This record gives sequence, structure tokens and C-alpha cells, in this order.
Amino acid sequence: MLDKIKKRWGISSDFQILKIFIVFGITGSTAALISEPLCNIFGITADNLGVIMYWLIRIFLITIVYQFILILVAFLFGEFNFFWKFVRKFLSFFGLKF
Repeated sequence: MLDKIKKRWGISSDFQILKIFIVFGITGSTAALISEPLCNIFGITADNLGVIMYWLIRIFLITIVYQFILILVAFLFGEFNFFWKFVRKFLSFFGLKF
């Protein structure tokens, strides 16, 4: 199974795939943790918007923050080039080209 992932992602070592999984894990957890304080800073609460709207905005915020954190954490783990391709693909979905 790892060989299929390595071939698809164009990576060669098990250590690199381990670093990539760690980057994804750290980034997802950090984006989720940061989203609540950011909502508070912007005054976005379930009380003033309703639960559904609050969570829609928070998920959108997590998605945006995730991209920035992903690049930062990837840089720290020496995997910037791999993740820059990933982020560019995500941004191209929204019509942004790099």
C-alpha cells in the first residue's frame, strides 16, 4: 500500500512519507485549534450567528488557515516543494494560479 502512495505522490523513501503524514497531522490539528480564537477575534460566535452559520464560517476559516499552516510546517520539515504543489492544486480550484 505504501508503495502505491509513494508512486502516486512521486516520493522515494519511507522516511519522506512519514514526514508527509506528520506534516498533515500537525497542520490539521493546528488549524482546528487556531480557528476558535480567530472566530473570537472576529466576533463570530454561535450566539450571534446561529450554530449552522457559525460552523460554516468556522470550517471555511479552517480551510483557509490550513493552507498557510501547511506551507509553514512543510517548510520546517523540509517538504516545502511537495506541499507547495498540493497547495497550488487547491488554490487552482478557486481560480488562483501560481
